[in-house]
Amino acid sequence: MKIKPYAQLSIALLALLFSFQGAVQAQSLWRDDVVRPMFADKRGANIGDIITIVVQENTTASKNNETKTEKNSGLTAAVSSFLYPGFLSYKGSMPAVQYNSDLKHDGTGAINNSETIVAHVAVKVMDVLPNHNLVIEGRRETSFSSEHQTIVLRGIIRPEDIGSDNTVLSQNVADATIQIVGKGTVTDTQNKGWFTQIWDKVNPF
Repeated sequence: MKIKPYAQLSIALLALLFSFQGAVQAQSLWRDDVVRPMFADKRGANIGDIITIVVQENTTASKNNETKTEKNSGLTAAVSSFLYPGFLSYKGSMPAVQYNSDLKHDGTGAINNSETIVAHVAVKVMDVLPNHNLVIEGRRETSFSSEHQTIVLRGIIRPEDIGSDNTVLSQNVADATIQIVGKGTVTDTQNKGWFTQIWDKVNPF
């Protein structure tokens, strides 16, 4: 049976269409293991996911110490006679010892420290524990007016503490480590000079 020319053309076009669809499917940008549905939960739960930690820390420390010590001691001793009258006497007086000591110490000390930290730090999920808790770690660096500030945050969070906006309050971070290091003119001005620091160490008073 002889195939008509237009039938041959149709078969060729269908073969080309199927081969094109196969190539497109092989090179598709859609990945089921990465892309989430539009209405899926957007909260971080896997390694590499990003979660925002809302840092709101208010720390207040107050301590007052007062120490008072007092010690009085005295000693009086005299020899009225020894062996025979007049022995060991000097200008009509016998040997005598008198000692009085009065020691007092009064010391006071007070510490009042208050610190407030407010920041938003994006952290990455580094590991997922067997109980589904998430190990997080993040770092943020900012520079302004010759001041350089670095914030490092580490800890462990529970998935149920992650809000619908993919944020977690810092008070819900277990084993939290929050380090804030500043460098610059203002920071250097607030710190003591090297000689003053050494003098504070060796000063006995």
